[in-house]
Amino acid sequence: MMDTSHPAPKAGRREWIGLAVIALPCLVYAMDMTVLNLALPALSTALQPSSSQLLWIVDIYGFLVAGFLITMGTLGDRIGRRKLLLIGAAAFAAASTVAAFSDSAEMLIAMRALLGVAGATLAPSTMSLIRNMFHDEQQRQFAIGVWIAAFSLGAAIGPLVGGVLLQFFWWGSVFLVAVPVMLLLLLVGPSLLPEYRDPHAGRVDAASVALSLASVLVTIYGLKQIAEHGLAWLPVLLVLAGVVVGWLFVRRQGRLAYPLLDLTLFRRATFSAAIAAYALSCLAMFGVYIFVTQYLQLVLGLSPLAAGLATVPSALAFVAGSLFAPRIAQRVTGASLLVWGLAGAAVGFGLITLAGTGAGLALVVVGMVVMSLGMAPVFTIGNEMIITAAPPERAGAASAISETSSEFSGALGIAVFGSLGTVFYRTGLASAMPPGVPAEAAATAMTTLGGAVAAAESVPGSVGQALLGASRAAFVDALQFNAAAGALIVVAASVVAAAILRKGATADVAAAKAS
Repeated sequence: MMDTSHPAPKAGRREWIGLAVIALPCLVYAMDMTVLNLALPALSTALQPSSSQLLWIVDIYGFLVAGFLITMGTLGDRIGRRKLLLIGAAAFAAASTVAAFSDSAEMLIAMRALLGVAGATLAPSTMSLIRNMFHDEQQRQFAIGVWIAAFSLGAAIGPLVGGVLLQFFWWGSVFLVAVPVMLLLLLVGPSLLPEYRDPHAGRVDAASVALSLASVLVTIYGLKQIAEHGLAWLPVLLVLAGVVVGWLFVRRQGRLAYPLLDLTLFRRATFSAAIAAYALSCLAMFGVYIFVTQYLQLVLGLSPLAAGLATVPSALAFVAGSLFAPRIAQRVTGASLLVWGLAGAAVGFGLITLAGTGAGLALVVVGMVVMSLGMAPVFTIGNEMIITAAPPERAGAASAISETSSEFSGALGIAVFGSLGTVFYRTGLASAMPPGVPAEAAATAMTTLGGAVAAAESVPGSVGQALLGASRAAFVDALQFNAAAGALIVVAASVVAAAILRKGATADVAAAKAS
């Protein structure tokens, strides 16, 4: 039972200003995931990268962020979370500046890689600092809501900021947005942010770093290849190799006095339930979202700008839900909010299954808003449960596990849902292929909906229109299937989280009686 005779101290002005300071780099970190996409045409003209180099320019940032999260979380616990955050901010500012003025594809890939390593310091350092800055539970929940909202807002405004910059400046300007934000953090961070480290931390195990990095990079790369090109032996073998290396990594952690991944954290019911809910939510959300964006443009025929605007309500709903979830948590327990938030998100997925009707756009927009409102408490309260379930000295490692689970689950969702949706689309189109479509156009249409749209334009008259209609109908069926699968996954996540929390509560009661 919580000791209420000595309430936790309330955060003051310094802590709230410090929160604003660490929220800004989180916003920039999320923007860097999306802001580059609009600059690709101009960048391609200027640097003339090969197709392979262009893919690495886009992908290597996210790969290395995911690969180094666990390492950086543990490193922050060891050398100091503020110190690691400031080192990361300096590296991020320097790499962003050099990236903006890159004169070759190789140089830009190298800088994007460094940005990924520096970016991996931000999430675990900032969330674990929140754990040290806000000791009152309600204030800490709201602070994490602001932290989550910063990531959501950054991802949402990335394309908008990129579009404005590219309207007036060269492609490299999209990288310079991060520089003043990181310089502000370096300027005021030492005076506003507290330092915290584990006084009993051991050295960081180099072999564990290598194993974790190899496992994450190989697995996510394999999943991405499956998502882009479908099932094939090489990417499947890569995923299996990554899983094997991951098993070796986990096995090694159990033998270390100061492990990179603290397996004892998973013995805590609250921690396990929150991680399960968070991971399964990301799996479903990322998997369905890639189909929704294609639906808006290739089925409904919206322009990229109009499609982007259609996603704004859900982004704002996520921000609002993240900020209001702590207030709701004052009336119901965090566990209840986690479980019912997942159930509410399932309703949003259910609305998306109705896409393709006359009110398709409205249903998808409303469905995404409901989904975001349900997911926001899972992200906000779930992350608060994760870092408070861990001992204070391991908060960095706990937050890194949280972020790594979301990266893994997002990649897995894109690969699995993308593969299933593609199979569903191809099967549906094959059975509804209009007569008279040339074999080459039919083969192109069977690859993706984008290929079908291009193929339909090359086929004159009613046959081309019939091909376009059949391909869009097949894609809508695939979207509906994936949305239904997403609804089932978040319902399952709700049930799993409730079961783990109930089992943990029973164990706690039994332990209390025994003592």
